Amino acid sequence: MFITILLLSTIVLSAQNTDQEKEAIKKVIQTAYVEGLQNEGDAEKIELGFHPDFYMLGIGNGNSMWKYSISDWKAKVVQKRKSGELPNKGSNIVSVKFKSIDVTNTAASVKLDFFIGEKHTYTDYMLLYKFGDSWKIVSKIFTKK
Repeated sequence: MFITILLLSTIVLSAQNTDQEKEAIKKVIQTAYVEGLQNEGDAEKIELGFHPDFYMLGIGNGNSMWKYSISDWKAKVVQKRKSGELPNKGSNIVSVKFKSIDVTNTAASVKLDFFIGEKHTYTDYMLLYKFGDSWKIVSKIFTKK
């Protein structure tokens, strides 16, 4: 009986820890990606949630692969903010809906639907690592809807 109680307690604590990690991951994506990168062009928010070695990967013409660094992406959105194109307003506001979050130790994968206004425009697949006590987005692939 003692072993059963101990085992159940361990399972409950593990589930609680996983739920806490999932909430932390959602917060990083919401703050760094949605607010910082997409809607505001806020360099500080971007830097807090993205690892400096982050790359977004995509498929180009002829099935060739391309990659885009966070430093280039950040510079582009910061410039948009300086020119007045950001922050987004009204029907241009970006939001996401989390479809799945899978966490194993210090690694996580996230699938989310990406909306511009009411329009579902992309499905993103993000990878994160936990560095110390904070999650960082390290890679992204996507597909257009």
